[in-house]
Amino acid sequence: MKKIFFALFVTMINLSAFSQAANEVIHLDDNSFKEKVFDFTNSKEWNFKGDKPVIVDFYATWCGPCKRVAPVLEELQKEYGQDIQIYKVDTDKSPMVSGAFGIKSIPSFLFIPVKGKPTMAQGALPKETFVKAIKDVLGVNAPESIK
Repeated sequence: MKKIFFALFVTMINLSAFSQAANEVIHLDDNSFKEKVFDFTNSKEWNFKGDKPVIVDFYATWCGPCKRVAPVLEELQKEYGQDIQIYKVDTDKSPMVSGAFGIKSIPSFLFIPVKGKPTMAQGALPKETFVKAIKDVLGVNAPESIK
């Protein structure tokens, strides 16, 4: 009986950790971007690898506007939960993916719907603009908590 209880307890902890990680912004580098979003080195035609809408934040650690937007993105990821995924790409550490998308100014955001072409936006956008883009570009309605 103790073994069964222990196994259930461990399973619950693992599921909780997975659920929690799914509600967090994830940092990508050149290689993980190719695995999770788009392999820009082997394909010139857009082919999204994800299974839910994505926002990619191209940023740098020294960028003031990027620092102001970061908490907004974290908040949005928690509020939208499993409906979207927000990724961050440090342009200084991931020059290949940044170059592939022609990132010249930061912050820059790539809005990727599950089907269709991605859309780029630039600048320190307010939360309301993100919510509107998530609805209009990604096709995901705002959760009740932020309507």
